[in-house]
Amino acid sequence: MTARLPNLDAEPQYGPVDRAVHWLVAALAVIVVSLGWAIIAAPRNTPQRELLLLLHRSVGLVIFAAMLFRTAWRSHHPAPPLPFGVGRLQRALARGTHTVLYLLFIGMPIAGYVNAATAGHPVSIFGALTVPALLPRNYRLSQIAIAFHLAGQYLIYFFVGLHVAGALLHGIIRRDGVLQRMLPLRRSA
Repeated sequence: MTARLPNLDAEPQYGPVDRAVHWLVAALAVIVVSLGWAIIAAPRNTPQRELLLLLHRSVGLVIFAAMLFRTAWRSHHPAPPLPFGVGRLQRALARGTHTVLYLLFIGMPIAGYVNAATAGHPVSIFGALTVPALLPRNYRLSQIAIAFHLAGQYLIYFFVGLHVAGALLHGIIRRDGVLQRMLPLRRSA
Protein backbone atom coordinates (compact mmCIF):
# COMPACT_ATOMS: atom_id res chain seq x y z
CA MET A 1 0.00 0.00 0.00
CA THR A 2 1.54 3.33 -1.03
CA ALA A 3 0.90 6.53 0.81
CA ARG A 4 -0.73 9.18 -1.30
CA LEU A 5 -0.25 12.88 -0.94
CA PRO A 6 -3.32 14.61 0.43
CA ASN A 7 -5.39 16.98 -1.66
CA LEU A 8 -3.60 20.20 -0.76
CA ASP A 9 -6.55 22.29 -1.82
CA ALA A 10 -8.60 20.58 0.90
CA GLU A 11 -5.91 20.88 3.60
CA PRO A 12 -5.60 24.10 5.60
CA GLN A 13 -2.53 25.99 4.42
CA TYR A 14 -0.36 28.74 5.83
CA GLY A 15 -0.99 31.99 4.01
CA PRO A 16 1.54 33.65 1.73
CA VAL A 17 2.65 36.13 4.43
CA ASP A 18 3.26 33.30 6.92
CA ARG A 19 5.26 31.33 4.37
CA ALA A 20 7.27 34.35 3.21
CA VAL A 21 8.29 35.40 6.71
CA HIS A 22 9.08 31.79 7.72
CA TRP A 23 11.45 31.30 4.77
CA LEU A 24 12.91 34.81 5.12
CA VAL A 25 13.84 34.10 8.75
CA ALA A 26 15.19 30.66 7.78
CA ALA A 27 17.43 32.18 5.09
CA LEU A 28 18.56 35.00 7.38
CA ALA A 29 19.32 32.48 10.13
CA VAL A 30 21.68 30.60 7.81
CA ILE A 31 23.36 33.90 6.89
CA VAL A 32 23.69 35.16 10.47
CA VAL A 33 25.12 31.84 11.69
CA SER A 34 27.61 31.79 8.80
CA LEU A 35 28.66 35.34 9.64
CA GLY A 36 29.02 34.40 13.30
CA TRP A 37 31.36 31.54 12.44
CA ALA A 38 33.32 33.83 10.08
CA ILE A 39 33.74 36.38 12.91
CA ILE A 40 35.46 33.74 15.01
CA ALA A 41 37.95 33.05 12.21
CA ALA A 42 38.66 36.73 11.45
CA PRO A 43 41.67 38.37 13.11
CA ARG A 44 40.78 40.83 15.87
CA ASN A 45 40.93 44.59 15.22
CA THR A 46 40.84 44.25 11.45
CA PRO A 47 38.51 45.87 8.92
CA GLN A 48 37.41 42.38 7.83
CA ARG A 49 36.23 41.49 11.36
CA GLU A 50 34.50 44.86 11.80
CA LEU A 51 32.61 44.33 8.53
CA LEU A 52 31.58 40.82 9.61
CA LEU A 53 30.38 42.19 12.98
CA LEU A 54 28.40 44.94 11.22
CA LEU A 55 26.75 42.41 8.90
CA HIS A 56 26.09 39.89 11.71
CA ARG A 57 24.48 42.54 13.92
CA SER A 58 22.50 43.97 11.01
CA VAL A 59 21.10 40.61 9.90
CA GLY A 60 20.33 39.81 13.55
CA LEU A 61 18.33 43.02 13.86
CA VAL A 62 16.45 42.22 10.64
CA ILE A 63 15.61 38.79 12.11
CA PHE A 64 14.42 40.53 15.28
CA ALA A 65 12.15 42.86 13.28
CA ALA A 66 10.83 39.97 11.18
CA MET A 67 10.08 37.93 14.31
CA LEU A 68 8.27 40.83 15.96
CA PHE A 69 6.21 41.20 12.79
CA ARG A 70 5.61 37.44 12.68
CA THR A 71 4.49 37.38 16.31
CA ALA A 72 2.07 40.25 15.74
CA TRP A 73 0.82 38.67 12.51
CA ARG A 74 0.31 35.31 14.21
CA SER A 75 -1.79 36.92 16.95
CA HIS A 76 -4.33 37.90 14.25
CA HIS A 77 -3.76 34.97 11.85
CA PRO A 78 -3.52 31.71 13.81
CA ALA A 79 -1.75 28.69 12.38
CA PRO A 80 -4.01 26.36 10.41
CA PRO A 81 -5.03 23.28 12.36
CA LEU A 82 -2.91 20.19 12.05
CA PRO A 83 -4.44 17.21 10.22
CA PHE A 84 -6.63 14.89 12.28
CA GLY A 85 -4.05 12.06 12.27
CA VAL A 86 -1.42 14.08 14.17
CA GLY A 87 -1.39 12.80 17.75
CA ARG A 88 -1.38 14.77 21.00
CA LEU A 89 2.33 14.20 21.67
CA GLN A 90 3.30 15.45 18.20
CA ARG A 91 0.99 18.44 18.60
CA ALA A 92 2.60 19.28 21.96
CA LEU A 93 6.11 18.86 20.50
CA ALA A 94 5.24 21.10 17.55
CA ARG A 95 3.70 23.78 19.78
CA GLY A 96 6.64 23.65 22.23
CA THR A 97 9.27 23.72 19.49
CA HIS A 98 7.62 26.67 17.76
CA THR A 99 7.33 28.58 21.03
CA VAL A 100 11.00 28.01 21.89
CA LEU A 101 12.08 29.00 18.36
CA TYR A 102 10.08 32.25 18.58
CA LEU A 103 11.68 33.02 21.96
CA LEU A 104 15.17 32.23 20.69
CA PHE A 105 14.85 34.19 17.45
CA ILE A 106 13.67 37.20 19.44
CA GLY A 107 15.99 36.71 22.43
CA MET A 108 19.22 36.14 20.47
CA PRO A 109 19.19 39.56 18.77
CA ILE A 110 18.33 41.18 22.11
CA ALA A 111 21.29 39.46 23.78
CA GLY A 112 23.55 40.47 20.89
CA TYR A 113 22.36 44.08 21.10
CA VAL A 114 22.81 44.20 24.90
CA ASN A 115 26.33 42.79 24.50
CA ALA A 116 27.33 45.34 21.88
CA ALA A 117 25.63 48.34 23.48
CA THR A 118 26.94 47.71 26.99
CA ALA A 119 30.45 47.06 25.60
CA GLY A 120 30.33 50.48 23.93
CA HIS A 121 30.27 49.15 20.37
CA PRO A 122 28.16 51.04 17.84
CA VAL A 123 25.13 49.18 16.56
CA SER A 124 23.70 50.02 13.18
CA ILE A 125 21.70 48.40 10.45
CA PHE A 126 24.11 47.95 7.54
CA GLY A 127 25.84 51.21 8.52
CA ALA A 128 22.82 53.21 7.34
CA LEU A 129 20.67 53.46 10.45
CA THR A 130 22.24 53.80 13.89
CA VAL A 131 20.46 51.98 16.69
CA PRO A 132 20.71 54.07 19.85
CA ALA A 133 22.57 52.65 22.83
CA LEU A 134 19.73 52.43 25.33
CA LEU A 135 21.99 50.98 28.00
CA PRO A 136 25.07 52.45 29.68
CA ARG A 137 28.45 50.77 29.39
CA ASN A 138 28.59 47.82 31.73
CA TYR A 139 31.30 45.22 31.24
CA ARG A 140 29.63 42.64 33.48
CA LEU A 141 26.27 42.93 31.69
CA SER A 142 28.08 42.76 28.35
CA GLN A 143 29.73 39.48 29.37
CA ILE A 144 26.45 38.01 30.64
CA ALA A 145 24.71 38.98 27.38
CA ILE A 146 27.40 37.43 25.18
CA ALA A 147 27.31 34.25 27.28
CA PHE A 148 23.55 34.00 26.67
CA HIS A 149 24.09 34.79 22.99
CA LEU A 150 26.77 32.12 22.58
CA ALA A 151 24.82 29.48 24.53
CA GLY A 152 21.65 30.38 22.64
CA GLN A 153 23.22 29.41 19.33
CA TYR A 154 23.39 25.78 20.47
CA LEU A 155 19.75 25.89 21.55
CA ILE A 156 18.87 27.23 18.11
CA TYR A 157 20.84 24.45 16.42
CA PHE A 158 19.00 21.87 18.52
CA PHE A 159 15.48 23.27 18.09
CA VAL A 160 15.91 24.05 14.38
CA GLY A 161 17.16 20.47 13.97
CA LEU A 162 14.11 19.20 15.84
CA HIS A 163 11.85 21.39 13.68
CA VAL A 164 13.46 20.16 10.44
CA ALA A 165 13.32 16.54 11.63
CA GLY A 166 9.60 16.92 12.35
CA ALA A 167 8.99 18.52 8.97
CA LEU A 168 10.87 15.73 7.20
CA LEU A 169 9.01 13.08 9.21
CA HIS A 170 5.71 14.51 8.00
CA GLY A 171 6.92 15.23 4.46
CA ILE A 172 8.80 12.04 3.63
CA ILE A 173 7.58 9.31 5.97
CA ARG A 174 4.02 10.18 6.98
CA ARG A 175 3.22 12.21 3.85
CA ASP A 176 0.29 13.79 5.66
CA GLY A 177 0.46 17.29 4.19
CA VAL A 178 2.01 18.99 7.25
CA LEU A 179 5.24 19.92 5.45
CA GLN A 180 3.43 21.03 2.29
CA ARG A 181 1.46 23.63 4.30
CA MET A 182 4.63 25.74 4.65
CA LEU A 183 6.43 25.06 1.38
CA PRO A 184 6.83 28.21 -0.73
CA LEU A 185 5.75 26.42 -3.91
CA ARG A 186 3.16 23.69 -3.63
CA ARG A 187 2.35 21.08 -6.23
CA SER A 188 -1.10 21.09 -7.71
CA ALA A 189 -3.35 18.36 -6.33
